[in-house]
Amino acid sequence: MPWREVRRYLNEHRHQLARTADQLYPLVPKVGSTHLLTRETWTLAQPLELQRISLEWTDQAAPPAVTGREPEAATALPVGIPTYAEAMEAMERPGLFENRTCYRLLDVSWPALSFTRGRYFDGVNVSEAAAHEFAASQVLDGAELSFRPLVADPTDLECRTALPAVSMLTLRRDSRTGEMTFVLHWRDPARVAHGGGLYQVMPVGVFQPSEESPRAEVADFDLWKCVVREYGEEFLGRSEVYGDAFDYEAWPLYRQMTDARESGLLRSFMLGLGVDPLTFATDFLAVTVIDADVFDALFGDIVASNEEGRVIGMQGIPFDDDSVSRYVHHEPMQAAGAAVLELAWKHREALAS
Repeated sequence: MPWREVRRYLNEHRHQLARTADQLYPLVPKVGSTHLLTRETWTLAQPLELQRISLEWTDQAAPPAVTGREPEAATALPVGIPTYAEAMEAMERPGLFENRTCYRLLDVSWPALSFTRGRYFDGVNVSEAAAHEFAASQVLDGAELSFRPLVADPTDLECRTALPAVSMLTLRRDSRTGEMTFVLHWRDPARVAHGGGLYQVMPVGVFQPSEESPRAEVADFDLWKCVVREYGEEFLGRSEVYGDAFDYEAWPLYRQMTDARESGLLRSFMLGLGVDPLTFATDFLAVTVIDADVFDALFGDIVASNEEGRVIGMQGIPFDDDSVSRYVHHEPMQAAGAAVLELAWKHREALAS
């Protein structure tokens, strides 16, 4: 089957393929009842406030064992193209596709996280190649997996370049009734490199600097700054272009959200970490609870679509057992999004307090 046809099959069947791929890892723990791979120490017993997490940096990290340039990766590549990112650029380029600097996760020892420098295509060359090869194996009789087995344990952060995203469930909480609602994102496969055709919580964004500069790499090594940028982009349709000397303190959305957090009207928590069984995409599982009046003031003009897809449930999806069960078990939901929803429901009393 030609490369483009396999790529399109992958984008059209990501949910089904992820559910099948998780069967390759029977000994790797999952997050709750979902298909998201994890480690026992990665899922927190109680929600951890985002501002309590400490980030550590090193320039001395060993290179990953698997890069996507191995001879085995040829099973997922067109003839003559050396990497999967180059194949996508040449043959099926999504709207958002840049080889940006990212923060590569090295170690998880809650509340401390260790990082070094990575590049976006470093992740694509492994994650999408492994997914492509697996998709081909499902439609081509006799096709074997040769590249994917190089990553024996997808949760091994030394084996590959893990570039985590923050998958943030946003809960609008009415303090008068205690009721909470949320919105979802449908990720357009024509616009994004990963997770196309699936529902996801919002906002979600790869942990990376806002711009390509040494100054931004240092200044933006902050989960909260990453999260606020994603709120601006996904909820309000803000451009991803910030400029090298971007001043967060002068940005009204950042100041308003930070003020709300400091006053207790907005609270962000980390719930855990997981890895997608199909693509090895690595996600921080997080939730933000926002007072209804603050949410409406910040996001009353939420966009119907943005650079990555469509907003689902603009009037608010009830955060209740029926809705959570529907999206976790019955809708084509990205594994990280399903895991966030399930964990948030498990901790709903703590989140509502």
